[in-house]
Amino acid sequence: MTEHRNFIAGDWVDSSDVNRNINPSNLGDTVGEYARASADQVEDAIAAAAAAAPAWNRGPIQQRHDLLDAIGNEILARKDELGNLLSREEGKTLPEGVGEAMRAGQIFKFFAGEALRLAGEKLPSTRPGLDVEITREPLGTVGIITPWNFPIAIPAWKIAPALCYGNTVVFKPADLVPGCAWALADIIARAGAPEGVFNMVMGRGAVVGEAMLADKRIAGITFTGSVETGQNVAQKAVARLAKVQLEMGGKNPLVVLDDADIDVAVNCAVQGAFYSTGQRCTASSRLIVTSGIHDRFVDAVAAKLRSLTIDDALKPGTDIGPVVDQSQLDQDLKYLDIGKSEGADLVCGGERLNRETEGFYLSPALLAGTTNDMRVNREEIFGPVATVIKAGDYDEALAVANDTDFGLSSGICTTSLKHASDFKRNSEAGMVMVNLPTAGVDYHVPFGGRKGSSYGPREQGRYAQEFYTTVKTSYVAP
Repeated sequence: MTEHRNFIAGDWVDSSDVNRNINPSNLGDTVGEYARASADQVEDAIAAAAAAAPAWNRGPIQQRHDLLDAIGNEILARKDELGNLLSREEGKTLPEGVGEAMRAGQIFKFFAGEALRLAGEKLPSTRPGLDVEITREPLGTVGIITPWNFPIAIPAWKIAPALCYGNTVVFKPADLVPGCAWALADIIARAGAPEGVFNMVMGRGAVVGEAMLADKRIAGITFTGSVETGQNVAQKAVARLAKVQLEMGGKNPLVVLDDADIDVAVNCAVQGAFYSTGQRCTASSRLIVTSGIHDRFVDAVAAKLRSLTIDDALKPGTDIGPVVDQSQLDQDLKYLDIGKSEGADLVCGGERLNRETEGFYLSPALLAGTTNDMRVNREEIFGPVATVIKAGDYDEALAVANDTDFGLSSGICTTSLKHASDFKRNSEAGMVMVNLPTAGVDYHVPFGGRKGSSYGPREQGRYAQEFYTTVKTSYVAP
């Protein structure tokens, strides 16, 4: 089997440590073998990025545009192939995998355009005869650490703006799903990225991530992953005054009011909470339902869940694929046991499933009769598990929705303009959805949350410049 190597200073580099990438739909299928970088190789990658930074920082913006546009074009041309790879290594259904690959291509195309729209300001000074110029400049070298649940989209929405705004990159993908990251690195390399501008070092966080965090030549770290790891990233980055951007967990509420369209509410709940096997930081894991519609809603969601097809991610007609690996499956099952021990009622699901091939299959689980102080409503589960909390009215539902340490995404299902408007204003989340699933966002607008979900500037869209650039103010005398 071909070993997929790390990309450092314009070359593909071998390693003595190799990671076998296993298909969660079929444990007998090895997607590929991927090199794990050593600490010395991370040092080489950082050195290459630092050396390349001055020329790339000051190079022509047309060069950045052309590179990003070429990358985006190839991703879009190969979306079916890349989507297949994504679904095979991560477990999303094939339509979801292809959709994510398309999004990655669109992100690179968007930032290709942004490279030509870099803007500043020119203002008169309060002192006569002087002009003031406000410009944005790249940080220098950026370290990028991405998670396993969106193995091509999240790398895209970090790498594309980093290059767009003139930074060089050291990229560490998730060790669990290196296949899409390697394919993306190959596309970037063949698109003509100058030596050292983009580097990819695969491997474990304890080796690769820690080396990146410790190196002063990396001016900024952008990270998506767990709260615990994010806190470690923040502490070590801030300790040496590096810029830091964190996207972490969620415990996102979907409020369903008595006046909601029941079909809309069920679709929002099932799509938001269970698709992508619930492995999304924006998943609506807490369903907060007012008493007048509660019983009908629970019955309708359970009926819909029982009708879904849980199977191999690559099979036509599969609605929900497997959990990503044994560790995540164990965590999902642990929380189901915790919920039942706390008094929750397992309405449906939560069973290990056997399919044609051995995989990490779990039927989507709905826990009713829960209260917001239960662990299943306080801690992120990150699987196909959702809870139902009964609320007396809108005011109680809003209070419960906001009673969480997280604040990434929230949603409401209602036909009341009054309640929808109030929820948009008073929901303590970075993103609010009205009659839509909490999961599912556009690539050209800001992404991020509040409280324990996010730290630092927003990601995506034009707001990405807040992290990837620094502001300079210049005074000019005649």
